[in-house]
Amino acid sequence: MNIQRSFAQEETGVLYLVATPIGNLDDMTVRCLETLRAVDVIACEDTRQTRKLLNHFQIEKRTVSYHEHNKEASGQGLLQWLAEGKQIALVSDAGLPAISDPGADLVRDAVAAGYPVVPVPGANAGLTALIASGLPTDRFVFCGFIGRENKERREELERLKRYPETLIFYEAPHRIEKTIAAMREAWGNRRAVLARELTKRYEEFVRGTFDELLEWLGNGEVRGEFCVIVEGFTGTTAAEADEENIWWQQLSIVQHVEHYCEQGLSKKEAIKQAADDRGLPKRDVYNEYHRDQEDE
Repeated sequence: MNIQRSFAQEETGVLYLVATPIGNLDDMTVRCLETLRAVDVIACEDTRQTRKLLNHFQIEKRTVSYHEHNKEASGQGLLQWLAEGKQIALVSDAGLPAISDPGADLVRDAVAAGYPVVPVPGANAGLTALIASGLPTDRFVFCGFIGRENKERREELERLKRYPETLIFYEAPHRIEKTIAAMREAWGNRRAVLARELTKRYEEFVRGTFDELLEWLGNGEVRGEFCVIVEGFTGTTAAEADEENIWWQQLSIVQHVEHYCEQGLSKKEAIKQAADDRGLPKRDVYNEYHRDQEDE
């Protein structure tokens, strides 16, 4: 058991997790500024980026680099300083440190070593996007960056498929279209919101279905990091369903696909639509349909 009394008067090093603005520098809190001025050293992802922030607020403080590629060596040095009683602030380039950030490893190690870890809260991109999304905010799941490899991405989307909570993702501009297309294929045409340039002059929210978002993404150059807010699963399980209101309830997957084929859809379109109706991955419907065809 570990019980931390953050503001007890003890002679020990302290790791402060200090939030920084996600765009608008006026979002820097008074407490965050006071903490940065008081600590002995500031550990940051990019010393150049943090130096711009410090210069803006006229803070003269030593900075050290702590990021994904040097976290093991740099982390050991920071822990040694904590052992010597130094006060350290950890910041990310924007927002809360340790969220989709290597700072989480430093927090884990500092806690394990018995040093106080004190949060100094402020701006956060995911929650900023969520509260303005127009989607439910009572329950949500932060998912961060989704897997880059196709297999990893499919497995992750399948795992999240029936989560009823609103889902929050981060994504880079060069991957955003591929990610939304993968979500569309795995989950059907859900409502979602793309948020970019948060708190900055060109802040933008794009609200719509996956299909509408894909059309928007295909119409121009995409810039800026994205927060993606996606509505949770709103389907009905078989046990809860009112079967009279679900026309395809008594159909097999093959019959379901053939129904759409008879309406003039191609096999590919029919499989996709049947998968959307049932809340199943398109590949599962495809495999079942073609397995039946082969058996015949």
